[in-house]
Amino acid sequence: GRIAGRQHQRALQAVDEAHVVVLLIDAHEGVSDQDLHLLGYVVDAGRALVIAINKWDGLGEYERQQVRNSIEQKLEFVRFAEIFFISALHGSNVGLLYKAIDSSYASACRKMPTPELTRILERAMTKHQPPLVSGRRVKLRYAHQGGQNPPLIIIHGNQTDLVPTSYKRYLINTFMHVLDIRGTPLRVEFKTGENPYAG
Repeated sequence: GRIAGRQHQRALQAVDEAHVVVLLIDAHEGVSDQDLHLLGYVVDAGRALVIAINKWDGLGEYERQQVRNSIEQKLEFVRFAEIFFISALHGSNVGLLYKAIDSSYASACRKMPTPELTRILERAMTKHQPPLVSGRRVKLRYAHQGGQNPPLIIIHGNQTDLVPTSYKRYLINTFMHVLDIRGTPLRVEFKTGENPYAG
Protein backbone atom coordinates (compact mmCIF):
# COMPACT_ATOMS: atom_id res chain seq x y z
CA GLY A 1 0.00 0.00 0.00
CA ARG A 2 2.77 2.43 0.89
CA ILE A 3 4.59 1.91 -2.42
CA ALA A 4 1.36 2.38 -4.38
CA GLY A 5 0.69 5.55 -2.38
CA ARG A 6 4.17 6.86 -3.12
CA GLN A 7 3.80 6.07 -6.82
CA HIS A 8 0.46 7.88 -6.85
CA GLN A 9 2.04 10.90 -5.15
CA ARG A 10 4.79 10.87 -7.81
CA ALA A 11 2.15 10.67 -10.54
CA LEU A 12 0.35 13.75 -9.14
CA GLN A 13 3.67 15.60 -8.97
CA ALA A 14 4.39 14.64 -12.60
CA VAL A 15 0.99 16.07 -13.60
CA ASP A 16 1.88 19.39 -11.95
CA GLU A 17 5.15 19.56 -13.87
CA ALA A 18 3.83 18.36 -17.24
CA HIS A 19 2.70 20.41 -20.24
CA VAL A 20 0.82 17.43 -21.66
CA VAL A 21 -0.18 14.36 -19.64
CA VAL A 22 -0.20 10.99 -21.44
CA LEU A 23 -2.22 8.43 -19.51
CA LEU A 24 -1.38 4.85 -20.49
CA ILE A 25 -4.17 2.37 -19.80
CA ASP A 26 -3.73 -1.40 -20.16
CA ALA A 27 -6.50 -2.61 -22.49
CA HIS A 28 -6.72 -5.90 -20.57
CA GLU A 29 -7.26 -4.15 -17.24
CA GLY A 30 -9.50 -1.27 -18.34
CA VAL A 31 -9.92 2.05 -16.54
CA SER A 32 -9.12 1.68 -12.83
CA ASP A 33 -10.34 3.85 -9.93
CA GLN A 34 -6.78 5.13 -9.63
CA ASP A 35 -6.85 6.18 -13.32
CA LEU A 36 -10.10 8.06 -12.67
CA HIS A 37 -8.67 9.79 -9.61
CA LEU A 38 -5.60 10.81 -11.60
CA LEU A 39 -7.78 12.08 -14.47
CA GLY A 40 -9.81 14.17 -12.03
CA TYR A 41 -6.55 15.72 -10.88
CA VAL A 42 -5.50 16.35 -14.51
CA VAL A 43 -8.79 18.18 -15.19
CA ASP A 44 -8.53 20.27 -12.00
CA ALA A 45 -4.94 21.17 -12.90
CA GLY A 46 -6.12 22.17 -16.40
CA ARG A 47 -3.52 20.03 -18.14
CA ALA A 48 -3.59 18.99 -21.77
CA LEU A 49 -4.26 15.26 -21.99
CA VAL A 50 -3.79 12.37 -24.39
CA ILE A 51 -5.03 8.89 -23.50
CA ALA A 52 -3.36 5.75 -24.86
CA ILE A 53 -4.97 2.32 -24.55
CA ASN A 54 -2.04 -0.11 -24.76
CA LYS A 55 -1.85 -3.83 -25.72
CA TRP A 56 -4.83 -3.31 -28.00
CA ASP A 57 -3.73 -5.85 -30.61
CA GLY A 58 -3.91 -8.67 -28.03
CA LEU A 59 -7.71 -8.38 -27.81
CA GLY A 60 -10.38 -10.13 -29.88
CA GLU A 61 -13.19 -8.16 -31.55
CA TYR A 62 -15.73 -8.81 -28.76
CA GLU A 63 -13.26 -7.79 -26.04
CA ARG A 64 -12.37 -4.65 -28.00
CA GLN A 65 -16.02 -3.63 -28.16
CA GLN A 66 -16.37 -4.15 -24.41
CA VAL A 67 -13.26 -2.04 -23.70
CA ARG A 68 -14.56 0.70 -26.05
CA ASN A 69 -17.96 0.80 -24.29
CA SER A 70 -16.36 0.92 -20.85
CA ILE A 71 -14.00 3.71 -21.91
CA GLU A 72 -16.81 5.78 -23.43
CA GLN A 73 -18.79 5.58 -20.18
CA LYS A 74 -15.96 6.14 -17.73
CA LEU A 75 -14.09 8.82 -19.66
CA GLU A 76 -17.13 10.92 -20.56
CA PHE A 77 -15.81 13.75 -18.33
CA VAL A 78 -12.56 14.08 -20.33
CA ARG A 79 -14.18 14.27 -23.76
CA PHE A 80 -11.66 16.91 -24.80
CA ALA A 81 -8.86 14.32 -24.74
CA GLU A 82 -7.94 12.31 -27.83
CA ILE A 83 -7.86 8.55 -27.26
CA PHE A 84 -5.50 6.22 -29.14
CA PHE A 85 -5.51 2.45 -29.25
CA ILE A 86 -1.88 1.44 -29.49
CA SER A 87 0.61 -1.37 -29.16
CA ALA A 88 3.82 -0.06 -27.64
CA LEU A 89 5.42 -3.44 -28.34
CA HIS A 90 4.68 -3.37 -32.08
CA GLY A 91 4.70 0.39 -32.44
CA SER A 92 1.21 0.55 -33.96
CA ASN A 93 -0.37 4.04 -33.77
CA VAL A 94 2.49 5.35 -31.62
CA GLY A 95 3.33 7.94 -34.31
CA LEU A 96 -0.24 9.29 -34.11
CA LEU A 97 0.18 9.57 -30.35
CA TYR A 98 3.20 11.87 -30.75
CA LYS A 99 1.30 14.07 -33.23
CA ALA A 100 -1.58 14.34 -30.74
CA ILE A 101 0.82 15.36 -27.96
CA ASP A 102 2.15 18.18 -30.17
CA SER A 103 -1.30 19.40 -31.20
CA SER A 104 -2.58 19.26 -27.60
CA TYR A 105 0.34 21.40 -26.47
CA ALA A 106 -0.23 23.84 -29.34
CA SER A 107 -3.92 24.12 -28.39
CA ALA A 108 -3.08 24.65 -24.71
CA CYS A 109 -0.67 27.52 -25.48
CA ARG A 110 -2.56 29.17 -28.29
CA LYS A 111 -2.91 32.94 -28.53
CA MET A 112 -6.50 34.00 -29.19
CA PRO A 113 -7.11 37.58 -30.36
CA THR A 114 -9.94 39.51 -28.70
CA PRO A 115 -11.73 40.41 -31.99
CA GLU A 116 -11.84 36.74 -32.99
CA LEU A 117 -13.15 35.61 -29.58
CA THR A 118 -15.76 38.36 -29.54
CA ARG A 119 -16.88 37.42 -33.07
CA ILE A 120 -17.30 33.77 -32.01
CA LEU A 121 -19.27 34.90 -28.93
CA GLU A 122 -21.56 37.10 -31.05
CA ARG A 123 -22.25 34.29 -33.54
CA ALA A 124 -22.95 31.86 -30.70
CA MET A 125 -25.46 34.33 -29.19
CA THR A 126 -27.15 34.84 -32.56
CA LYS A 127 -27.62 31.08 -32.84
CA HIS A 128 -28.79 30.66 -29.22
CA GLN A 129 -29.65 33.76 -27.22
CA PRO A 130 -28.56 33.90 -23.60
CA PRO A 131 -31.50 32.96 -21.38
CA LEU A 132 -33.98 35.29 -19.75
CA VAL A 133 -33.54 35.58 -16.01
CA SER A 134 -36.58 36.99 -14.19
CA GLY A 135 -37.72 38.72 -17.37
CA ARG A 136 -34.34 40.29 -18.22
CA ARG A 137 -31.92 38.89 -20.75
CA VAL A 138 -28.32 38.31 -19.72
CA LYS A 139 -26.14 40.56 -21.90
CA LEU A 140 -22.70 39.35 -22.98
CA ARG A 141 -20.60 42.06 -24.63
CA TYR A 142 -17.12 40.83 -25.51
CA ALA A 143 -14.57 38.09 -24.85
CA HIS A 144 -10.80 38.09 -24.40
CA GLN A 145 -8.11 35.61 -23.45
CA GLY A 146 -7.28 35.47 -19.75
CA GLY A 147 -4.53 32.86 -19.82
CA GLN A 148 -2.90 29.89 -21.48
CA ASN A 149 -2.27 26.27 -20.55
CA PRO A 150 -5.16 25.83 -19.87
CA PRO A 151 -6.67 28.38 -22.23
CA LEU A 152 -8.97 30.75 -20.37
CA ILE A 153 -11.56 32.98 -22.03
CA ILE A 154 -13.09 35.82 -20.04
CA ILE A 155 -16.51 37.05 -21.14
CA HIS A 156 -17.73 40.47 -20.01
CA GLY A 157 -21.36 41.44 -19.74
CA ASN A 158 -24.26 42.21 -17.41
CA GLN A 159 -25.77 39.84 -14.84
CA THR A 160 -23.19 37.25 -15.85
CA ASP A 161 -23.52 35.51 -12.47
CA LEU A 162 -26.96 34.37 -13.70
CA VAL A 163 -25.61 32.51 -16.77
CA PRO A 164 -26.75 28.89 -16.34
CA THR A 165 -24.25 26.04 -16.53
CA SER A 166 -25.87 24.68 -19.69
CA TYR A 167 -25.29 27.97 -21.55
CA LYS A 168 -21.72 28.14 -20.28
CA ARG A 169 -21.16 24.61 -21.56
CA TYR A 170 -22.68 25.61 -24.91
CA LEU A 171 -20.20 28.52 -25.18
CA ILE A 172 -17.22 26.33 -24.20
CA ASN A 173 -18.19 23.74 -26.84
CA THR A 174 -18.63 26.48 -29.45
CA PHE A 175 -15.21 28.04 -28.74
CA MET A 176 -13.53 24.63 -28.80
CA HIS A 177 -15.18 23.69 -32.08
CA VAL A 178 -14.61 26.98 -33.93
CA LEU A 179 -11.03 27.42 -32.68
CA ASP A 180 -10.31 23.70 -33.25
CA ILE A 181 -8.95 23.28 -29.73
CA ARG A 182 -8.07 19.65 -29.00
CA GLY A 183 -6.59 17.74 -26.15
CA THR A 184 -6.85 20.51 -23.57
CA PRO A 185 -9.64 21.69 -21.31
CA LEU A 186 -10.89 25.21 -22.01
CA ARG A 187 -12.11 27.42 -19.20
CA VAL A 188 -14.60 30.26 -19.45
CA GLU A 189 -15.12 32.88 -16.75
CA PHE A 190 -17.70 35.64 -16.68
CA LYS A 191 -17.20 39.18 -15.42
CA THR A 192 -19.99 41.66 -14.83
CA GLY A 193 -18.85 45.13 -15.79
CA GLU A 194 -20.22 48.26 -14.18
CA ASN A 195 -21.48 50.75 -16.71
CA PRO A 196 -18.94 53.62 -16.57
CA TYR A 197 -21.63 56.08 -17.74
CA ALA A 198 -24.21 55.19 -15.12
CA GLY A 199 -25.41 58.19 -13.12
